[in-house]
Amino acid sequence: MDNIKKSIENLKTKNSRIYFLTQDVKGTAKASVAYIYDMALSLVDDGFNAIILHEKNDYEGVDSWLGGDYMNRIPHKSIEGQNLEISPEDFIVIPEIYGFIMEQLKNLPCGKIVLTQMPTYMLETLQPGQTWSQFGFHKCITTSERGKEYIGSIMKNSSIDVIEPYISIGFRKHNKPPKTVITIHSREHSDTVNIIKSFYLKYPQYRWFTFRDMVGMSRGDFSDAFNESFLSVWVDDDSGFGTFPLESMVSGVPVIAKIPDLVPDWMTEHNGIYLKEKNLIIDQIAIFIQNWLEDNINNELYENMEETVSKFTDYSVFDSKVVELFSGYLNSRMKAFEEQIYKTEKNEE
Repeated sequence: MDNIKKSIENLKTKNSRIYFLTQDVKGTAKASVAYIYDMALSLVDDGFNAIILHEKNDYEGVDSWLGGDYMNRIPHKSIEGQNLEISPEDFIVIPEIYGFIMEQLKNLPCGKIVLTQMPTYMLETLQPGQTWSQFGFHKCITTSERGKEYIGSIMKNSSIDVIEPYISIGFRKHNKPPKTVITIHSREHSDTVNIIKSFYLKYPQYRWFTFRDMVGMSRGDFSDAFNESFLSVWVDDDSGFGTFPLESMVSGVPVIAKIPDLVPDWMTEHNGIYLKEKNLIIDQIAIFIQNWLEDNINNELYENMEETVSKFTDYSVFDSKVVELFSGYLNSRMKAFEEQIYKTEKNEE
């Protein structure tokens, strides 16, 4: 009974630990990891005991591409060689790519949450017929309403909440005239190479336009690249949200993209050029270049871009959603413990 009361007190005072299991991307910028750090920092700033949990002691961190502020302000803990402290009032949040370790965690007494940024990957590391709930993971956080709908159709015993990512203040519309630079980002490097080579072969008259591959850049370099470009290209069939095109829009740069398998909530026919087939991209790039050179881009496109991204650039909105959601998790667990005490005392009477 005393241990349960201690757990309740830790929940009340926000001292319960919230572990975010995080992939070591070895210095490579990754939006899914940035999203985790943004959530953890929001919680730390609001007095929660949020901790980044990584597998190995040689975790490289995110200094090189996200900034040292995240590493310095958020506590970090390694699994390797340590007895991880887990109490009933604690929580562990694991990305869907770590589905293979759910069975190892099923006997932990803490609250368990799945973070699903890429719903198409959520079954990849599970055995056929396995579900999250059988391992004690009854809650899920995802990034879009469409993602929530898709996940709910598969994982029927899960409670699913949505927190849309925040587009960093580092991405903002630039005032300088853009250069003849086309930024490009794809999940598969082969797509980037194929688009660039095919474009130059089919449209040699535009060889003086430069493509800039955005893979592996720091957040600052990302922003600088957008500030020099007049057009972005995005190919990611597996994306569950799509931060790259939104970062591009925030920077005032229109996007040509292959429509992902799970269409983002924000994607409309008015805020970009979206195609069902990858092989149509190079033709659309050429058309856009010609219109841009002739100053024939409809200003409504830029207005619609600004309207689209306005909901993702207010940090207070993101922060309040994160704090509200995790406050709810803590309160719900606290009530469960209080009910447990009540039932025990009733039985003793």
